[in-house]
Amino acid sequence: MLIRTGNHIAAGRGTQPAPSSVPSIAPLFDSIELAGVTMAFDGNAEIFGEGEPADYVYKVLSGSVRTYRILSDGRRQITAFHLPGDVFGLESAEDHSCSAEAINQATVLVVKRSTMLATADREPNVARQLWRLTARALRQSQDHSMLLIKSAQERVASFLLEMAGRLSASAVELPMTRQDIADYLGLTIETVSRTLTQLQGAATIELPASRRIVLRNRSALNRLDS
Repeated sequence: MLIRTGNHIAAGRGTQPAPSSVPSIAPLFDSIELAGVTMAFDGNAEIFGEGEPADYVYKVLSGSVRTYRILSDGRRQITAFHLPGDVFGLESAEDHSCSAEAINQATVLVVKRSTMLATADREPNVARQLWRLTARALRQSQDHSMLLIKSAQERVASFLLEMAGRLSASAVELPMTRQDIADYLGLTIETVSRTLTQLQGAATIELPASRRIVLRNRSALNRLDS
């Protein structure tokens, strides 16, 4: 959670050191620069909570972040994983529709939403980037909804292909736990582990370590994902 103190942002519960005392100028999107501050978060530290004012927009500089909701029965539903370069926390409403936590040690650029929107009013290129970002978030949400109606093998295959594509590698070092993966895919951790073992048995993937996965047969994974 972020706590506003005057014109500065202070570290909330669970964070690492407070942001630098002098706001830095850092890129939020590829072609623009906005004034922001950098904050460091320990693993599992909250960045913002569901229902809190969406006064800031965030960009992952290092580490990784998960966004999630707690369902009425107490289960956690992870809605997205955010890796370095990803922007998150941009809402159409005034409050956050989900919570965000650092998965591991993470550094995040924090930019005032009002500053970003004011810049978009002045600069058409920024407005176009905001539109693309919003459209991409909507598409990702739709893709995630479609993912949840697939079989367990199809869900795991889709996830592995997604992560390999985002990390641009066939040997993927996953920052998230298998419980995180289960909560993202709408499966139990036992089902995720069993499915990974089945894919390894079929020589589709290799599991040299619990979080390291080597894609050995992308064609087979693509067939499951289709």
